[in-house]
Amino acid sequence: MYTSKISGLGSYVPENVVTNDDLSKIMDTNDAWIQERTGIKERRHIKKGDGNSTSTMGVKAAKIALERAGLTTDEVDLIIFATLSPDMYFPGGGVRVQHMMNMNTIPALDIRNQCSGFIYALSVADQFIKTGMYKNVLVIGSENHSGGLDMTTRGRGVSVIFGDGAGAAVVTRSEKENVGILSTHLHSEGAHAKELSLEGPSTEHWVPEIIAENPQEDIPYYPYMNGQFVFKNAVVRFSEVINEGLQQNKLQAEDIDMLIPHQANLRISQFVQKQFKLNDDQVYNNIQKYGNTTAASIPIALTEAWENGKIKEGDLVVLAAFGSGFTWGSAIIRW
Repeated sequence: MYTSKISGLGSYVPENVVTNDDLSKIMDTNDAWIQERTGIKERRHIKKGDGNSTSTMGVKAAKIALERAGLTTDEVDLIIFATLSPDMYFPGGGVRVQHMMNMNTIPALDIRNQCSGFIYALSVADQFIKTGMYKNVLVIGSENHSGGLDMTTRGRGVSVIFGDGAGAAVVTRSEKENVGILSTHLHSEGAHAKELSLEGPSTEHWVPEIIAENPQEDIPYYPYMNGQFVFKNAVVRFSEVINEGLQQNKLQAEDIDMLIPHQANLRISQFVQKQFKLNDDQVYNNIQKYGNTTAASIPIALTEAWENGKIKEGDLVVLAAFGSGFTWGSAIIRW
């Protein structure tokens, strides 16, 4: 039976740094207010004319990951592209990456699971490899949030949180047992879909209807988040799905060498860290620098942790995410 391993990692964030003080100039907020609630100090935003988009950032991260994996584009069998912010309503970002990287006519699959997107994509890649169908799968998480946020005082509760960026992983076939992706675990609860959502434009809320039917102060084409409700659910589901993965592999919390949670809110990560009694060297957070980059947050953090020597061969690495849908998941990896 085949196993799958991550053979290459890469990430990319725009050069344009937006600090909390920068935001305080365009909305009623301040550095202390943002840091107290989220832990975020700054984030990256695409700047008009810098050549970045969801797809192009994904390509930049993917090229680094492929180089580190020692693979050419001709050796990629499948692209899985996770995002909530594709360049266009359709088609998705996967086919754009295929074209931009001049790849063969390989399949390109788009995953729309928001903050859990990378975990879902990694799980799909893992299954395609374990069944023997593919040998090398390119998994990308990329987001361009900045162009769709309400950058006024009205939208500050959401807009201060999100940033732009991309991360990529090459998932490769292996024949070694008990190495690589040991298991993945996925869940959803659609009953709470509207607690973290963007309802329009969509087939239910086309632009003309939005303009005609909604007062200007209640614009449904900006993201909505019931922050406290999301937080309460997140801390429960994070713990559940991490424990699920540990139990399936007959592991304990003390076996974790590195936990990389989705970078939703530093307070959530700290809560989960405390629950599992992990020290600061066992958890990697970079939300302070990049904000919440949704599907890109885990691959960006995973890449940085590996680049900084915090992940070594043989380490037990746990990835976990929770987000809109609600959806959540975990991956247990023996590096």
